[in-house]
Amino acid sequence: MPLTHFDAEGHAHMVDVSDKAVTDRIAVASGAVKMSAETLDLIVEGRAKKGDVLGVARLAGIMGAKRTSDLIPLCHPLPVTKVALDLVPDPALPGIRITATVKTSGQTGVEMEALTAVSTAALTIYDMVKAADRAMVIADIRLDLKDGGKSGRYEVKR
Repeated sequence: MPLTHFDAEGHAHMVDVSDKAVTDRIAVASGAVKMSAETLDLIVEGRAKKGDVLGVARLAGIMGAKRTSDLIPLCHPLPVTKVALDLVPDPALPGIRITATVKTSGQTGVEMEALTAVSTAALTIYDMVKAADRAMVIADIRLDLKDGGKSGRYEVKR
């Protein structure tokens, strides 16, 4: 399959989506921030010095999704119609599992917006509790689902 972000001479360019149909599109991405059990307890118990870690990370993820085209050079600015983030403490990890769902009605998908939402939320969690645990690991960021548009549905089978 040819890469669409390169022209015939191999130069990067923004893909022309003007001939694509406007359709409802959705993308779901996920990831995790792995940390010590003690750091997870700080977050869950609301004892982090910088405040409500999960609340701030949720807002950061929403903001990240909305600003994706400012961060990723060849991404189209899109009218995002929904961004939802689930941040779930997981003692078995230990850490926070992050899932972002992004929707639009447009001519191109919102995979990058969902991935950016997860990444931004994960970086915010790291920033807010790094004083307690610099060894945290941001991991497993991936696209789980995309639907809508000409290429149809993609879903990770777990």
